Amino acid sequence: MLLWVTMPRDLKLICLLLFCMSLQGCYYLQAVRGHMDLMGRTRPIAELVDDPQLSADTRNKLELVREARRFSVDRLLLADNNSYQNYADLERDYVVWNVFAAKEFALVARQWCFPVAGCVGYRGYFHEQDAVQQARRLRKSGYDVAVGGVTAYSTLGRFADPVLNTMLAGARDEIVSTLFHELAHQRIYVKGDTGFNESFASAVEEAGVIAWFEAQGDTEGICRYQQRQAQRDQLQNLVADYRKRLAELYEQSIPVDKKREAKAAIFAELGAAIKTMYAGNAVPGWFRDPINNATLIPLALYRDNLPAFREILGQCQYDFACFYGRVEDLAELSSLQRQVSLIRLVELSAQRVFVEYCSVRSDLDP
Repeated sequence: MLLWVTMPRDLKLICLLLFCMSLQGCYYLQAVRGHMDLMGRTRPIAELVDDPQLSADTRNKLELVREARRFSVDRLLLADNNSYQNYADLERDYVVWNVFAAKEFALVARQWCFPVAGCVGYRGYFHEQDAVQQARRLRKSGYDVAVGGVTAYSTLGRFADPVLNTMLAGARDEIVSTLFHELAHQRIYVKGDTGFNESFASAVEEAGVIAWFEAQGDTEGICRYQQRQAQRDQLQNLVADYRKRLAELYEQSIPVDKKREAKAAIFAELGAAIKTMYAGNAVPGWFRDPINNATLIPLALYRDNLPAFREILGQCQYDFACFYGRVEDLAELSSLQRQVSLIRLVELSAQRVFVEYCSVRSDLDP
């Protein structure tokens, strides 16, 4: 017991995961190996930016991260710790590949439970092939499955999360938004409520990027960002309509073959509608492959409750201390009470984030 008490926190976590491997098999082994490989590649950003061998593009992006990290503490009141003070080049496009699954005639995500994060609606793998194999097993068991790469993840402050090369691939506002999103998970996290956690982090990300642009006096940047968010809201609303149709279908007592036929027709119609919406632009990655129940899960987790958090931000007049206090109150509620409160807030939401700037410059491209 004394050894456990005096053991460093990071080592405690590794030991706990190793113990769980004996109960859960090789999934935890790949998680430990993947994370330790990631941590072993880190170098302090303060040293890297002075390295003459570092490319100018990477140096500029790391300097951007340093500025955004300071902003996240001073303006957004996010954690002032060692996270995102180091950099790791993983030499690949994604850090992990997430697997989402849902039953053939259901829209609810299958849950996986873990000792640190609690139950979540996906499973992450550090190697794409491992994710593909898991997806294959789930399909054989009758699940609808979706697999997608992600550029960042959070250890909820238990480790000093590094900046990854995968986080630097996008535009400047995408880099900043990813940083704010992952830091938000360190601020508030509710075990077993993925939809709450991801929508909260999305709200911090959105408000944070707008505040970032405001601090720079970049009204045009705000407008472009908000128009992209508005298009995502349009996608969310479109998908919500089709989810309602699917839910009604799945409740019907009709032969399975007829239900499958109707399901395929609804998804084909949704796919065509999404392509029309994004005519001339790239369709979001999750919707490029054949669409199924599992494909709809990430959008729901990240955005279903987003209007509720926007409403809280508006009521708090974008004071982040007030906002976090209100969200912490929600986090203390039971799961049912929390969901009821979120539904009420969604009903109140006036989508007020998109009014001020984009009404000024509606001619800008999304």
